[in-house]
Parts: sequence; structure tokens; C-alpha cells
Amino acid sequence: MESSAQTSAVEEKLGIRIERKPSEQRLLELGVKSWPKWGCPPSKLPWTYDAEETCYLLKGKVRVFPEGSSDFVEFGAGNLVVFPKGMSCTWEVYSPVDKHYKFD
Repeated sequence: MESSAQTSAVEEKLGIRIERKPSEQRLLELGVKSWPKWGCPPSKLPWTYDAEETCYLLKGKVRVFPEGSSDFVEFGAGNLVVFPKGMSCTWEVYSPVDKHYKFD
């Protein structure tokens, strides 16, 4: 019988993949703690991804509105998020963000 306690919930919405509460083992395998860090206060900022970005939020809460969509994706601290190369969107940061990130 498989245990679902060790698997995290992964969802994809509007082209953005969110892994909610990945295990410490998964974060170690990815080397997240060695990635650069970035943070910002509550704000709105437009962004275009020239490369795929994977990020892990240490703190904060964000809504991302992909260009051409009235819908949004929401994520926050403890989430591992992957943005596809070429995506243009607006980040709406409503709780200060601190994250590790890497571009592929």
C-alpha cells in the first residue's frame, strides 16, 4: 500500500506548475538552498520569462496574472513553482516575498 504522506500535491494552471509543500528530500535533490535568492515588498510588477524559472517561496503570497488571461494563479510560502519560458505575466505580491530561484 502506498503512502500519500510523502507525495506533494502538484497542479498546473494557466501553464504554471505548482508543487505544494514538497518534501525536504525533494528540495535537497533539487539543490534549492544553493540557488540565488530574491525578495520584494508588496507590489505589482510585469515580468517576461526568457527562460524557464523554478522557484521555491520561503515566505510571502503572490497572485500571477498571465498576459491575455483574466484568471490568476495564487501561491505562497512552501510552494515550488515552475514558469514556462516565454510567459509574460504580472506578479501581484500582497505579502512580502523571499524566494530561491533558478533559470534553465
